[in-house]
Amino acid sequence: MDSLTQIALGIAIAEVCLGTKLKNRTFLYGSILGTIPDLDVVIGLFLNPVDGIMIHRGVSHSLILFLFLSPFLGWIISKIEKEKINFLGATLMVFWCLFTHVLLDMFTSWGTQILWPLSHRFALKTIFVIDPLYTIPLLISLLMVWRTNKVLLRKKYIRRGLYISSAYLFLSCFIKLYALNQFEKALTKQGIQYSEIIVKPTAFNLILWNANIATSDNYLLGDYSLFDSQPISFTAYVKNADLERQLIRNSDFEKLKKVSEGWYIVSKQNETLYFNDLRFGLLNDNPKQPQFAFSYKFVQTNSELKAVEVTKEKRDGKRLLQKIFKRLKGN
Repeated sequence: MDSLTQIALGIAIAEVCLGTKLKNRTFLYGSILGTIPDLDVVIGLFLNPVDGIMIHRGVSHSLILFLFLSPFLGWIISKIEKEKINFLGATLMVFWCLFTHVLLDMFTSWGTQILWPLSHRFALKTIFVIDPLYTIPLLISLLMVWRTNKVLLRKKYIRRGLYISSAYLFLSCFIKLYALNQFEKALTKQGIQYSEIIVKPTAFNLILWNANIATSDNYLLGDYSLFDSQPISFTAYVKNADLERQLIRNSDFEKLKKVSEGWYIVSKQNETLYFNDLRFGLLNDNPKQPQFAFSYKFVQTNSELKAVEVTKEKRDGKRLLQKIFKRLKGN
């Protein structure tokens, strides 16, 4: 999830663990601990773009790291707050702040390598990385907590915020199952044979959902709004095996294949090859020149072709949001 949400969740968990002893100092510790797993983004700035993507939500989101990091940071915090909390209490606070960060990220489309060094990413794909309806209840509860020193009120406010945000998170799971069922029924009705399907929400909402469907020759993309009255339609994108063969044994291509979990197509524009990650949809659906949200072009260097992420313009994001909000109303 986004940094603000993770900070808010970190503070909320710190408050649950040690709010009665640390009072508003939980805002300091919770915000720091809620941010730590995402520091892999900073490390990625010093790597080439593909390697930076590969490490995101990897070891920094793993249980193994948390088991070592929690007692170390817990010891530091217990020394700072030695008159208020002990080592065990501080260690548990650190662990739960880090662990809930990863649990929340598991609900997004990118997922996490919580069992690193295993390469599998756990991704439930039920919530977008930014969803105000999850974050706002937490922020309101934290505001109420900040304004009072009464222990019972602090507990009441923080639990209420966590209950509401968690209920929204679990609601997203049931809505996803319903959307998945609608896509599966549409595929069956249209006689489409497929081997795999993934369904995930669009930006900032649980109303409009996207689906990626793998067939023998194509990938199909479709969307469904809870307010739709017309049948679901799908757009096919050819797998372009011939273009892929031009990138065989290219190191960046192999890494991107792994990152995308096989959901990609290779395209060609003006003699330049592009790797398009299908999992995060389109910025525009121009049939002649579609632009995917995550796309990499291969640029010739002295030694080999290197993948460089295609820059996204502000107007691309604006057009995408306009399209989403228009489509939310149904067809």
